Amino acid sequence: MIERIDALRGEGEAAIAAAATTDALEQARIHYLGRRAELPNLLRGVAQLPPEQRGAVGKAANVARKALEQLIEARGAELAGAELERQLAEDRIDVTLPGAPLPPAGGLHLLNATRREIEDVFVGLGYTVAEGPEVERVYYNFDALNHDPAHPARLRTDTFYVADDVVLRTHTSPMQVRAMEQHPPPIFLIVPGRVYRRDSDATHTPQFHQIEGLAVDEDITLSDLKGTLLAFARAIFGDERQVRLRPHFFPFTEPSVEVDVSCFNCKDGLTREGARCPLCKGTGWIEILGAGMVDPNVFGYVREHGYDPERIQGFAFGMGVERIAFLKHGVSDLRLFYDNDLRFLEQF
Repeated sequence: MIERIDALRGEGEAAIAAAATTDALEQARIHYLGRRAELPNLLRGVAQLPPEQRGAVGKAANVARKALEQLIEARGAELAGAELERQLAEDRIDVTLPGAPLPPAGGLHLLNATRREIEDVFVGLGYTVAEGPEVERVYYNFDALNHDPAHPARLRTDTFYVADDVVLRTHTSPMQVRAMEQHPPPIFLIVPGRVYRRDSDATHTPQFHQIEGLAVDEDITLSDLKGTLLAFARAIFGDERQVRLRPHFFPFTEPSVEVDVSCFNCKDGLTREGARCPLCKGTGWIEILGAGMVDPNVFGYVREHGYDPERIQGFAFGMGVERIAFLKHGVSDLRLFYDNDLRFLEQF
């Protein structure tokens, strides 16, 4: 009997050592120490042995059982450690990352994205990008831009005054004169930035963004202006767009024009459903900016810097970034740009 117990112990030790997984180890435990296994049954049958054999057989069976249990426990710990190492190697986790899911990556505000898109168009046409002060002298904001002393834009009801001769600029046009003071012709630049006026409704805000354009050289004509704005309109609104110029008045351009782009929401003023287009009001054209040839009187303020109105010409244009984004993306209310409502902003 004792020889059989030693044989079972040896077989069990070999099976436990050979177990490569926790499942194989469990199978070895059941085979050698389970309720129906031979070794436990030998222990349960000790009482039926002759008295002189009971002690030796019982002791040998208990020693074998405990030895196998210890081996199973030790081998189980080894396998669990190896399994953990394997999982750590396969499922490596960067413990420096935050435990909570990262918030989605942000993006440019629609106005900044539109501004950059416009800048890219004109940089591609050979223009440089310049910026000027938002708090501006009356001289640059009005006087040097040929505004009459009684012009209504000078009124405190229209313009934010910081002092009697200092305002929050009402347009980015003051950089026309500032740039010409610093650089002789030729000059081709755009000036993006914030401007301020006393307006607040669905289509106007007290602060908004504008992009001014200026091109000055010899032999520049109104045709050059139209060609430039046609390239701009097609880059922003689509290759099929056309532009038209309508007579208008601005103090610092002569002649002055309003610039329209052909409607991209309809055909001949009618939508696909045959209804009157709400965007162009059925006209087939949408106003997008103001422009014109630089008034010779403006060149008079920078004549000593090489801008002789008898020798050089130029054109200027100005557009609202909000208006371009408003039209291109079909926004219903200009104030939505400033409400910081992610439900609106994340659409773009």
